[in-house]
Order: sequence, then C-alpha cells, then structure tokens
Amino acid sequence: MDGVLDLPAGGPISRQAPPAPDLSLYLREEADGRPAMDFAVEGIDCAACIDEIEDAVEALPGVAAARLNYTSHRLAVAWSKAADPAAVFSTLAGIGYKAYPFGTDKAEEIERNISRHLLRCLAVAGFAAMNIMLLSVSVWSGNIADIDPETRDLFHWLSALIALPACAYAGQPFFQSALRALRNRALNMDVPITLGVMLALGVSVYETLHHAEHAYFDSAVMLLFFLLTGRYLDHAMRRKTRVEASNLAALKAETANRLDEAGAVTLVPAAAVKPGDRVLVRAGERVPVDGVVVSGRAAIDESLVTGETLPRDVVAGGMVHAGALIHDGVLQLRTTAAGEDTFLVEVERLLERASTARSGYVRLADRAARLYAPMVHTTAALSLVGWLIAGASLHQAMLIAVAVLIITCPCALALAVPAVQVVASGALMRAGVLIHAGDAFERLADIDTIVFDKTGTLTAPEPHLAHAGRLSPDLLAIAGRLAVGSTHPLARAVAAAVPGATPYPEMREVAGCGVEAEVEGVLARLGSPEFCGCWDLLVATEDIDASFVALRVGECKALLTIRQTLRSDAVEVVRRLREMGKSLVIVSGDRPVAVAPVARALGIDAWQGGATPADKMAALQRLAAEGRRVLMVGDGINDAPSLAAAPVSMSPIAAADVTRAQADLVFLGERLVPVAAAIAVATKARQLMRENLIIAVIYNLFAVPLAIAGFVTPLVAAAAMSGSSVIVTLNALRARGAPGIGAGEGAGS
Repeated sequence: MDGVLDLPAGGPISRQAPPAPDLSLYLREEADGRPAMDFAVEGIDCAACIDEIEDAVEALPGVAAARLNYTSHRLAVAWSKAADPAAVFSTLAGIGYKAYPFGTDKAEEIERNISRHLLRCLAVAGFAAMNIMLLSVSVWSGNIADIDPETRDLFHWLSALIALPACAYAGQPFFQSALRALRNRALNMDVPITLGVMLALGVSVYETLHHAEHAYFDSAVMLLFFLLTGRYLDHAMRRKTRVEASNLAALKAETANRLDEAGAVTLVPAAAVKPGDRVLVRAGERVPVDGVVVSGRAAIDESLVTGETLPRDVVAGGMVHAGALIHDGVLQLRTTAAGEDTFLVEVERLLERASTARSGYVRLADRAARLYAPMVHTTAALSLVGWLIAGASLHQAMLIAVAVLIITCPCALALAVPAVQVVASGALMRAGVLIHAGDAFERLADIDTIVFDKTGTLTAPEPHLAHAGRLSPDLLAIAGRLAVGSTHPLARAVAAAVPGATPYPEMREVAGCGVEAEVEGVLARLGSPEFCGCWDLLVATEDIDASFVALRVGECKALLTIRQTLRSDAVEVVRRLREMGKSLVIVSGDRPVAVAPVARALGIDAWQGGATPADKMAALQRLAAEGRRVLMVGDGINDAPSLAAAPVSMSPIAAADVTRAQADLVFLGERLVPVAAAIAVATKARQLMRENLIIAVIYNLFAVPLAIAGFVTPLVAAAAMSGSSVIVTLNALRARGAPGIGAGEGAGS
C-alpha cells in the first residue's frame, strides 16, 4: 500500500542511543601500577569547584586519589584496586558536572565553548550596561533639574526591559554555579554574586513599581560586566598557559610506518607499535616512538622535546625520542618505548602533575575562600538587621546589604595565589623546568645551599671520545663501525666520534666484554682492555681521570680515552648562583681524582668524591644540622635517597626513572641554566603570592567597613570587587619577568 513503510518481521525499528565508548581503552597504569584514567570535566566555573569535585570523587569506593587541573579541566583519577570509571561519570553528573574521557581535542573543544560563552555573556552585559547608563544619567540629571515622574518611570521601565533579559543571559556562568553549589548544600563564591544581582534587580523592580526616584538596574548589569571581565581575563590567561603546555601533545604522531620481517611498510596507529618493532620515519614526519637508529642518517629537530634548538645529526646507533621532527633523510628505528611509555608522554605527565599540584599558599587561600563565603552572607544579613534596628527603611537597609554582598565576594582572595602559580609554572616550563610538588615554589625560594652530583648533572649526560685525532683515520673508522653495533654507553661515545659509521655485516657482542667482527680477514675487537688483550696499555697510562675503551685489530692495539665534559653553561650558572648568595657543594660517587678537576674548573671549594648513597645522606644531614636549607641536584640511581631526603630536589629529565620520581622539579635539555631559572622564578613567585594575599586582605579591611557603613552603592561595590580581582591577576603576570628568565635563556637556548 502506498505510504506504508514495510518493517522487518521483528516489529518497528527502535531508535537506540549510540553504544557507549569502551572505557577500558582510556585506562592507563600509574608508575606504581595503579589503574588510572583522565576525565575532561565541563562546568568548572571557579576555584571552589576543585575541592567540590575532588572530594566527591575521592569519596567513591576504591578511589585512591583524584586531582583536578583547573587550567585544563582535566581530572586525573587513580584507583587502589579495580577501576570503575562509570561511577566517576555518575558522581560528577549528580553534582552538576558533565564529564567525558579526556582527549586533547575534546578538552580544547570544551575550553573553546566556555571561552565563546563567556565572551558572548560579556558582550551582552557590556551592551546592556552602556544603554542603561545612558538612561540612568538622564534620570540622575533630571532629578536635579525638572524631570517629570512619568518620564522618569518610563526610563526606569526601559532600563528594566534591557536589564532583566540581559542579566538572565549574562549571569548564566554565576547562576548555574551557584545553583549547583546550593543543590549540593554548599556555598561557593558565586552564591553571594547571584544573591547580589537578584536583590539589586528585585529592589529596582520594587522601586520602579512605586515610582521611586532611583532604581539600580545599572548596578546589577555593571556588576555582571565587571565580574565577567575578570573571569574572562582569568580564563584567557589559563588557556594561554595551557596552550603553551599542550605544545607537547601536538608533537605526538598518530600513525607509524611499521616494517615487517620482509621490509614491507605498513601504516599502523602509533599506539599499535610495540618495543622491538622496526619503524620507518621520513623527512617531514614526527617520530612516533622512542627508538635506536638501525640505519640511515638525518638531521632532527628536538627543540620541543629536549629543549635543544639546533638540529642534531643522528646516525646508526643514535637514540631518537618520540616527537622529534625529521628535517632531512630517512631513518629506520628499533622501538625501545611506544605509546604511554615514551619520553614525550613522561614529560606530559610531569607537566600535568605540575599543573595539578597545589602549594601551601594555594591550600591556605582555598581554605580562606571556603570559610569566607558563609562570612559574606552573615555579614550582609547582620548589616541588613543592624540598619533596620538603627531606623533605616527596608529599602535603604536592603541596598546596603546588597553592596556588602557584592563587595565582600572573595574573588580576589581565591585568585591571589592560583594566578601566580599558573603564570610561574608557565614561566618555568618555558625555561625547561617541570614541577612535581605543589609546595616546591615555597621550599625552593627558601634554599641557601645547593648540593650537586657530578656525573650527568654538572657534566653532560653523554661522554665523548677525547683525542680522537691521535688515532689513524683507518683505526678510528674501524672503531666507529664496531661501536655502532654495541649498546654500551662508552661505545656510543666512540660511535658519535665517527658520524655516518655503519655496522659490520657479521658482528658478535660478548656480554660485559665488547664486540668483535672480522675486518678484511683479521679479527677486530672493541671493548674492555682484558677482552682486547690491551691490559698492558692500561697499566702504562698515566691518565687516571678518564674511562677507557680498548681497540685491537690483529696485532695493532690502541686505548681510547673517554671523558665527560662540563655542561656548556655550567661555569656561567655557577657564577649566577653565587651572585644570588647561594653556597655550592659537590658530593659525587665518582673517584676523588675525577671530581677534583671539575670542582677546580667551577671554583667550588667544598666537594666530596667517592660518596656512597649513605655518604650523600650524611652530607645532607650535616648541612641541615648547620641550619642550611638545601637544594639537591642529581641524576643517578644512587642519588634517589638523597633527592627524597633533601628539603627540595631537582633532576634532569634524562635521569633514571626512580631518581626522577623522587625529584620535586625536573629540568629539560642539555644545559644547567634551568636550575638558576627555577630559583629565580620561585623567589619571585613567593613574593607575588604574599603581595596578592596582602592586597586581598587590605582591600577587605577598607572596603567592607565602608560598605557596612552605607557609603558604597551596589555599582561602586561591583567596580571595587572586580577591580581587586583584576589587580591581583595583573600582579601575578609579573612572574613572567622573573630575573634570569629572559629571551633565549630557556632550556632550548
């Protein structure tokens, strides 16, 4: 029959919701083995949301920790046992927040929508405020002159027609947040704002109905305009910092060219690559994995991975990290780490931890802001009752209560410290420093003594072949080709001295000894002096401040000297640290004869060599007994206990995993300047945190009594409250200009 739709025998087609995403795909594993997942949370309006969300999620069974990054709206949840992401979604929905599995694109979409919504609200409030002020100025001047009551009422009603819908739209960010807080039987900073706006509008409508001379629609709309201006500036500042941080996410390659046993190339998702797989990377592509170069040669840009701005030439045997950009050439890599285990993801995790960590000042401001909200309502209520008892009219008492509600809103107090932390964290990131601990700013600003490890900290992580020119070109070429086939750190130093060297077709590595191959019918060996039969050369050498690799080709023998060099800027950084008034000490596990020349070159008189982990701990205890506040900087596994015990600690990103996990701060790149930069930023940040808290307190000491005394109108209260928030935010921006953080002084310079 025409017009009748044939349906399947099973009955009418049901419209079902699309299948829910498989949440197990978003789970990851923490360093301690706990299951974890990241959520993008929508609806976060102010700093008070942090505790509300974290407390609600941490109350769930099995949740070990929940940390919300206010900047990126990223909630990291770790479970002590089996993960239950669905419970997190339902809990957040129950308290008024919408959540999604975190993805960079989704998080950016949420932030873009929030930014647009705030801007639209700000535009509506600004447009309405301008028009209402024109009407208000006419009424004010007319009240002095000869405006008739009918015209004044008309202007008031016109103001109401503009203000009521404008406030209903522009006030959404505050109204929704306040409603969510009240629904959860809590008070946040948006509750007094909402009450103030509602009361100002209510009083104004009442005054208009009773033909009064004054209405306060302008105050309500201007209040929203000032508040939205402050909130939009705060959001824009945080978003800018987040964009700087998310440069790392943009480095991730989504796909990889995997090579099979036959050498055929297959395009696969980068997450599908496993350690041991071979990957082909061509010019113009991002490296998708961490790996060792098997063949090929290329210039790579690692500026956003390690901080080094100059392209680096890599050849067979070289290490390449995910995120590096291939300028020219083609590389075949053997994957050592992929997916969530890459160096790039580790840096991202450190950065995320830096963003979510909260210092003692932040916790103090948060507690003060939570206690402050009930005080605001109590103060406003007492002002209302007090003025009524004093004989004021309900209208006058209500206006004073509204002004008190508005002027005492703790926005400046809530922004005082987080704003500084966000800006300072961004400044440190640009300087190549990532923060592990939230209170690192305070502790780092207090230090007066710096204890350095030597190897890999004051010296470059990779050793180099000294006096390569003394070897004949033929022997050096053979040594380079043998070294390419070994993974030993000293062999890498030899290989680096022979760019473009390719391994011999038939090579054998003897574990713990070295490598050997047949070269033109003669056995060639590279490795320990015993393995190469060169013990006599080692005994004869007078150079005790070096490591050695032996080379033997037939009857021809040579001893290759491997040295570590100071980091390129170590001397300059030591000088700057002394100018800051810091005492410097070297405590190293290396031989005293190796530590002495480094101490001399840097002009550091206090040093100790041959130190065991226990010796390093004892050195820290002695300094603490002398009243010193110590920063420990180290990179080796033997440094991990002392890094954990020190008042504050730093390690390079290339440090061992266990060492990096114990450090409060981690720095990128091959230079030492981030150490000095971190101290400079921390000192400036602590000063600005204190200044902002003082500004917030002084503002309230002067503004609140004036409001209670009736000297402040709701309009002036709105301007004063918003002005204090803008002042602390602008003051926080000064953290960008900390001494020592100038152009070209980041990790990449």
